[in-house]
Amino acid sequence: MMKRVLGAFAGLILAGCAAQEASARPPMWVVRDADSELVLFGSVHVLPPGLDWKPAGLDAAIAQAEDLWFELPIDAASEARTGQLAAARGMLPPDGSLSKMLSPDGAQRLEKVTAEFGVSMAILDRLEPWFAEIALAGAQFVKSGADAGSGVEKSLAASAPASAARKAFESPEQQIAIFDAAPLAEQIASLEESLREMERNPRAYDELVAVWMAGDLKALDDDVLGPLRKAAPGLYARLVTERNARWIEAIRARLDGSGRTVMVVGVGHLVGADGLPTRLRALGYEVEGP
Repeated sequence: MMKRVLGAFAGLILAGCAAQEASARPPMWVVRDADSELVLFGSVHVLPPGLDWKPAGLDAAIAQAEDLWFELPIDAASEARTGQLAAARGMLPPDGSLSKMLSPDGAQRLEKVTAEFGVSMAILDRLEPWFAEIALAGAQFVKSGADAGSGVEKSLAASAPASAARKAFESPEQQIAIFDAAPLAEQIASLEESLREMERNPRAYDELVAVWMAGDLKALDDDVLGPLRKAAPGLYARLVTERNARWIEAIRARLDGSGRTVMVVGVGHLVGADGLPTRLRALGYEVEGP
């Protein structure tokens, strides 16, 4: 399950996406007040190379933007720091074993999934559940031909003009803490659901990118976020609801100023009742979008 949330927040059926209508594109919203225009774009953080995903108007919005926001700073130092923190905080104690923390069925699925996706069971068994789930997500991305270098954030950060100030909602320390401080029972529930999904539908990540490319907001909310809401509601609150509540304050502060802004966050933060566009509409802002 985390692989879907990470991909959407933070594979591709190429033939299926090619068959979509030419106008279908990932979702984008424009928020306005008297003297501000703010573009919200919902990303998939890790994508296959060569995918034509940009919606009409996104390049123009970035070219005119005074500032460009991401979840995390998009630079080598931030990426390295995030990896260091994950490695430091995501390991079990010397006598710990991930497989022993899971249900008997979950432990069997872990063995099967690691073999199918080419992940070392010896290494994975030393990881805390949240970090193991991220590692499995990475393995599935690789198997689907995706990589972070082709993801939305890196592509936009590289192409945006130097004049656009780069800003971030969170630091690496804050983002890792969201995962690491989650209650263990919630981490295990999320990992167990991911293992079930990977066993029954190895192409779930491909399907995520396909519905994102089609701009299918209902499927993104129901099929990407729905399983997490059900299996681990506390983790869903940490990953989605609570972060959106914090981010909305930064967005309101920016709209209190003037000028043009582009904000790029995982698409899971923009759909459904908890999504940023819904929250902004409720606050009385003009929100144009799907």
